[in-house]
Amino acid sequence: MTGRLLVDGRAGVDQLLYSSLREEERWDRLIVRFEDGGDLRMRDPRRLGGVELEPDEARLGPDARSLTLGQLRALARSAAPVKARLMDQGRLAGAGNLITDEALWRAGLAPVRPAGSLSAAELRRLHRGLRSTIEDLMTKGGSHTGKLLPERRPGGRCPRDGAELVRATVGGRTTWWCPRHQS
Repeated sequence: MTGRLLVDGRAGVDQLLYSSLREEERWDRLIVRFEDGGDLRMRDPRRLGGVELEPDEARLGPDARSLTLGQLRALARSAAPVKARLMDQGRLAGAGNLITDEALWRAGLAPVRPAGSLSAAELRRLHRGLRSTIEDLMTKGGSHTGKLLPERRPGGRCPRDGAELVRATVGGRTTWWCPRHQS
């Protein structure tokens, strides 16, 4: 994402691909002060989510990396858009906006489709697409390394067939998809 962890004012990495290099204390979303005088800060210009020191992991769905086809079938029993279901961390942990767009693009499925409308064959394609997306992006270094990402912009073209991508909002998040091969 765009945030960085700072320990005693020093970042663990020089620069994140999509992060600002500006040092704005107003972007500190969490500060943990240590008894010895040092601190740990999470600095992020965006205001997404929150931080929990001891989260209740039972609130999370199964991990997206180890999702079974049976678990995906159960998750898909809904009239909600398939992208919204996949990004619901209470139903599936670890599939964020970019991963979900990439997986749906690979599977040839429109993010706006009702999850419950997917056929058995489409669910199998989605299962393969989700697993291959996660493995590929983990190997390459993160969700920003997908084939679709550079084209997620006005005028962007589908890397598979060259069609102009469509922008929509699904589950409160911006999504980009190909109207030609994603149905």
